[in-house]
This record gives sequence, structure tokens and C-alpha cells, in this order.
Amino acid sequence: MSKEIKHQNGKSCSMKKLPPKEEIEELKEKLALQDNIIRIKHKIIVLSGKGGVGKSTVATNVAIALSLREQKVGIMDVDIHGPSIPKMLGLEGKFLRGSEEGLLPIDYSDNLKVISIGFMLRDQNDAVIWRGHLKHSLIRQFLRDVRWGELDYLIIDSPPGTGDEPLSVAQLLEDADGAIIVTTPQDVAIIDVRKAIAFCRQVKLPILGVVENMSGFICPHCGKTINIFKSGGGESMASDMEVPFLGRIPLEPKIVDSGDSGRPYLQYNRESETAKAFNRVIEPLLGLTPQQKSAASGG
Repeated sequence: MSKEIKHQNGKSCSMKKLPPKEEIEELKEKLALQDNIIRIKHKIIVLSGKGGVGKSTVATNVAIALSLREQKVGIMDVDIHGPSIPKMLGLEGKFLRGSEEGLLPIDYSDNLKVISIGFMLRDQNDAVIWRGHLKHSLIRQFLRDVRWGELDYLIIDSPPGTGDEPLSVAQLLEDADGAIIVTTPQDVAIIDVRKAIAFCRQVKLPILGVVENMSGFICPHCGKTINIFKSGGGESMASDMEVPFLGRIPLEPKIVDSGDSGRPYLQYNRESETAKAFNRVIEPLLGLTPQQKSAASGG
């Protein structure tokens, strides 16, 4: 809209109406966020349409695997109602600290930093009862105010489903490299995980690939593999939906123990077959380039 102004000489000119205050504030927020994350090379979102598929386990061990390759990595846990990353990394009881520049992430190691709402709860049994706009505000704060510094990878662990949290991340991170989709082999999981792929396509989030977790149980006594949840369902789905398949992660008792004890599996079992499987999953991530990102998003 424009407004016509009459001058004393009888001539007129038009003046464009200034944008509303809300639009200016929104632009400032966006610029502040972009300025804060500009030193993060790659942003990867870990998603699943189904709960209980081991998504946080995959996110944690992918981050550990990258950090062991001398990559600077951050994990951003945006599971607001059930944050599990602090437990899995043995960081329970830690609290966020602030500085004049912003919030400081918790250091797991020299190469791995972590942020989670779990570091903001005085009691780990406290329930976070929030609606969507509060979740969006916290995720924006994590991206805008946490001083990550120079990172090669930011791994974002989202809750199950295609609701507020993954939508907020997809909207706020316009230049994300893409999503890793986690599933288990059985049909009841794959039905919901297909929806996560549809979600990515709808919000124009590139799909880096599918990980089939709990793909065969490794007996701790004889070492044989038993397909408790079947095998190959995730790979078949990836083929049907024409997305990359990153690999299978077997179900191993030590993975469960490591998550409960806060000792990440890959950190302490580097030569196992499961560790080798995780390392195969990250190989395409180590090869990511801006050109590949553009191609994956259809640019």
C-alpha cells in the first residue's frame, strides 16, 4: 500500500507504507538466528514417524561416530516432552549456563557439544506441558542463542511423528542438509515411517537416507543373528519410495546397556560389527558438499 502526499507546489508523490512492527521483529529474529548458525557446515535432522524405533540411539551414535572421525559435532535434542540425550551421554544433572553472548552448550568431549531441555529441568521427573508455540520458541532459542561456535555437523534429534517439533526445525533451518529417517523392519513401523518421508517431501526437506534399526538380534552367547523383527523392511521401503538406504543396525544387548548407563555404545565398542554398521551409515554424511545438498533438495 502507498500513501499520496501533496507538496506546497501542488505536486504529489507516493510514499510506501512501512512494514508492520511484527514483520520487522520477525526479520530481526531471522537474521540473528542465521548469524548464529552460519559457522555450522552441515545440519542433519533425525526423524521417525514411529516411536520406539531407537531414533535417539541412532542420533547419539551417529554423532559419536562423526566426533571420533575428528569432526566437530553438536547434538540438539528437541524432544521437549521426553528428552533422552542427556541420559544416553551420561550428562544427567548438568545445567545450562549463560554468558554475555548467549547460552553455552554442555561439553561431552572436545569434539561433541550438547543442548537439551533436559539441562533446564531441576527435577528429571518434571513434566513439560507445552503447546506448539512454546515448543517453537524454545527451538528457535536453541538455534539463535546457543553459542555452538565452529561445527562440522549439527545433529538434531526430533521426537516421533510429524508434529510441532520437526515442523519448527524444518521451517527455521531453511538450509538443512536433510533428514535421516529411522525405522525398524516390521510393517507396523514402516507404515508410520512412510509418513515421515511424505512429511519431508511436503516441507521440502531433503532425505539423506533410511536407517533400518534393530535389524536382527545378535546373540551375546553364540554370536548368531536372529531376525526377531524381520529384516529388510526398511531397505524395501526406501527402494519403493525412491530414497537412499544408509544401512542396517543390529539389535544388540550392549546397545541397550550403554544407553541406560550413559556410556555411548560406539565410544566403547569401536571394533564390533554394530560399530562398523554405524560407521557405514555416516560415510555418505562425511561426503556431503553444498552441491550435493542443492541436488538433493531439487535445486
